[in-house]
Amino acid sequence: SFSFSLFPSTHRHRLVFLFLCRFLLFFPRERLFFLKHTLHKTMAEHLEPFPSFGTLATHAGQDPSKFPFGSVVPPINMSTTFAQSAPGQHQGYEYSRGGNPTRDPLEKQFAAIANGKHAITWASGLAATNAILQTLRPGDHVVSMNDLYGGTNRMFRRIGMAAGLRFDFVDTTSTEKLEAALRHDTKLVWVESPTNPLLQVTDIRGVAAAVRRRSPQAIFVVDNTFMSAFFQRPLELGADVEFASVTKYYNGHSDSLMGVTIMRDDAIHEKLRFLQFAAGAVPSPFDCYLVGRGLKTLHVRMEAHERNAYSVAYFLRDSGKCVKVNYPGLEDHPGHAVAKAQSTGFSGMISFRIKGGLQAAKTFLCSTKVFLLAESLGCVESLAEHPAIMTHASIVKEERERLGIYDDLVRLSVGIEDTLDLLQDLEQALCKAVPGACSVKPGDYVDVMEQLKQANKLTDRRALLAQRAKSGGPGLQLAAPAASYQQQQQQQ
Repeated sequence: SFSFSLFPSTHRHRLVFLFLCRFLLFFPRERLFFLKHTLHKTMAEHLEPFPSFGTLATHAGQDPSKFPFGSVVPPINMSTTFAQSAPGQHQGYEYSRGGNPTRDPLEKQFAAIANGKHAITWASGLAATNAILQTLRPGDHVVSMNDLYGGTNRMFRRIGMAAGLRFDFVDTTSTEKLEAALRHDTKLVWVESPTNPLLQVTDIRGVAAAVRRRSPQAIFVVDNTFMSAFFQRPLELGADVEFASVTKYYNGHSDSLMGVTIMRDDAIHEKLRFLQFAAGAVPSPFDCYLVGRGLKTLHVRMEAHERNAYSVAYFLRDSGKCVKVNYPGLEDHPGHAVAKAQSTGFSGMISFRIKGGLQAAKTFLCSTKVFLLAESLGCVESLAEHPAIMTHASIVKEERERLGIYDDLVRLSVGIEDTLDLLQDLEQALCKAVPGACSVKPGDYVDVMEQLKQANKLTDRRALLAQRAKSGGPGLQLAAPAASYQQQQQQQ
């Protein structure tokens, strides 16, 4: 696409030399290995980042004029009861089960970052799930994703069914299958996206539309635990309720147990608020303080989780030690395109099937040093666990394997440690579990996200040049080369 005929021979050579210099400066040598494997638009076409997310997470509900002495941080108010000036005349709080000065600011934070109107915090994620089930009556029909967190699966099957609710568990990654399961008496639709532990992705917009067509009376709930509102906002995609286990990413520090439901509908809010007041599943003021502090760094942490997860996922995929790697950020993931269309990123959860079966999985989990062998997820520490033995043990083996939760499946919650340390830890554990060296080196995968971004820029440039050439338009236009080169030297 270059038109060199206007320049003398020596000047043409100079232009070519400067162009190559700029290219190599843009793509350092240690990164070029990756481009021969990856020249696709993996990072492109995401939703735009939600505006002012960090500002909302830091300041929503945190008005110092509302707190004693102008406190910048909401005080921890441990009082269970509040004095009244006369019978029935209180200052906004009567009894801490019905409201607390530390809990209320936190709920405003949650509503703001999820673009909701109301938020209710609960004593745990399963307490919130149980409250949603309590809005139903015996005989009501529920459609649920079949790949679920083990605790949710257990509650639906052993508590919900015992209470007379009727469940259909379907693969909601197929909107057609979900719509076929909807009935006139369907009152609740429950979806995880991505799912735990297989990272399956459901088209939330598509499901919302199907529910409105076939079962408009149903409440559509999306479990957003794996993503958080930083990467995905279910309410903006058509869900009635965003549910999440706050214990995970929202708190992020493995020191608080909590759940949250966020909604825009006043009637749903009033019903759930009454159930909380009547049944008492409230979080403690100290837990509310911890979570409120955690939310203020959510946007920083989630970016670090995703950056590390990209490196880990691509390293595992290319290591030669895995049968399959589940991460929506991989371009060959079945839900990759849907995930990009409804989220701003892919978060930090990965699962993979290791070569060698159950024994290899056990050896791997007992060999990691940075990754801790523990349940839970979404905290700053990297965690590894075995779903079939740990988080999903309550599901019978036949059902687990039908879903794809085999004995060789390992789930990783990628933390915010230094990337190279995580990759080296995985390498040594994989080599102990599966004999032989890894096919690739950890050091080559430290900055995969940056490599993908640069690859996309290159691909975008090539596409633009091809389009211009096809339309007969001008080729690549170069700025004054000498001045540009001098500027680069000054910057270096």
